Amino acid sequence: MFDDDAPPRTYAVVRNEEEQYSLWPAGRPLPLGWADCGVTGGKEQCLEYIREAWTDLRPKSLREMPGY
Repeated sequence: MFDDDAPPRTYAVVRNEEEQYSLWPAGRPLPLGWADCGVTGGKEQCLEYIREAWTDLRPKSLREMPGY
């Protein structure tokens, strides 16, 4: 069910050790292995940041392998 009267959610952009990005509800404790990127806002604002920052979707460990 969708509540039109609910306030919009605020998200934080987070990144893990493999340099993969995600959204996380702002103000909630981060899961292990994830760090706050310092970007918070509405869902679309955060997704736009991720689209601009995460240009190579391969995990860091794969990008660093010779021949990949």
